[in-house]
Amino acid sequence: MTAEYERKVPENGQRILQPGADGPKPEGKAPDEETSEREVPDLRSLSREELLHFVLSLGEKKYRAEQLFSWLHEKQAESFEEMTNLPQAFRKLLAEKSRLVTLKAAQVLTSQIDGTKKFLFELPDGNVIESVWMQYEHGNSVCISSQVGCRMGCRFCASTLDGCVRSLLPSEMLEQVYRIRKITGERVSNIVIMGSGEPFDNYDNLIRFLHLITEEKGMNLSIRNITVSTCGLVPQIRRFTEENLPVTLALSLHATSDEKRRELMPIANRYSLSEVLPACDAYFEKTGRRVSYEYSLVSGVNDSPEEAEKLAKLLKGKNCHVNLIPVNPVKERNFRRSERSQILEFKNLLEKYGINATIRREMGRDINGACGQLRRSYMGK
Repeated sequence: MTAEYERKVPENGQRILQPGADGPKPEGKAPDEETSEREVPDLRSLSREELLHFVLSLGEKKYRAEQLFSWLHEKQAESFEEMTNLPQAFRKLLAEKSRLVTLKAAQVLTSQIDGTKKFLFELPDGNVIESVWMQYEHGNSVCISSQVGCRMGCRFCASTLDGCVRSLLPSEMLEQVYRIRKITGERVSNIVIMGSGEPFDNYDNLIRFLHLITEEKGMNLSIRNITVSTCGLVPQIRRFTEENLPVTLALSLHATSDEKRRELMPIANRYSLSEVLPACDAYFEKTGRRVSYEYSLVSGVNDSPEEAEKLAKLLKGKNCHVNLIPVNPVKERNFRRSERSQILEFKNLLEKYGINATIRREMGRDINGACGQLRRSYMGK
């Protein structure tokens, strides 16, 4: 665990949610609300302390737990057979008493435009999820999913069309990063939890993932190189603020009024802007981390100069950044992306009023790069 933030490791025995169902259910199929605790430990989801407790319970020495943790998170082993410095008898016992979650790449597409790779991973239960690997000048970024599907119902997103099947385990979130590293042979510098699903709807497993991915004995990624995106679950934002995990918080804003936001995002029926924005302000005050506001530009809906002025007024005085996103057309919806000239005018108006704004670089357009598109195509939808 890095020393950048106060350590808050879950105590031994804390349940790993499968699925996590902390949030509201604005639209779509709700996952099974029952919390299950697997009798067979999911090794890659255990903290170092929990792994030590488990190894000792098998009658093994303490140092074996450190070796095992290294295989799981530093070397990112795909099987017990790879763990060659562990005795054969111990590896056999691990295979009998625990499980090692590993994802299989069902499909990998590479953009001929910018080299972006889109991965469709098959989970142990047969479900599939999407992840994206992107190259930037500042390093390689991986965008991962936190759920199979999503139940938030945002009108412009393909991920939510079939609702949420279930939430991902910490191991399944980690595995997206680990397998992409192995397949590409490249270092991962940044992680964005902005794929399918609402991360705060899988809250406890998200927190475990963040602790495990930043473990100094594991991948040791800086917590400041992680972005967590949310559509605006206010209680979870405030709870997350107290975790003292200074990631970049990204709020899916997409509109300047509650009325217009409700047209695009059903979550706005539950939490108003007068609740969401103060929660984001509190996050900045607690962590010192600038909040990023995601704003998908939809032609004729929220891309006018008037909307740009309203957005600038809404965010005036905040230490923030606006990420303008040309909306990806979804065949089941009738939304159209804004013209390039409109997008540039919108950005220029925000900057004129002192709001820092960038236009998200479009990556992977030729490989179903938008969230949820490849999965639906794979499923024949």
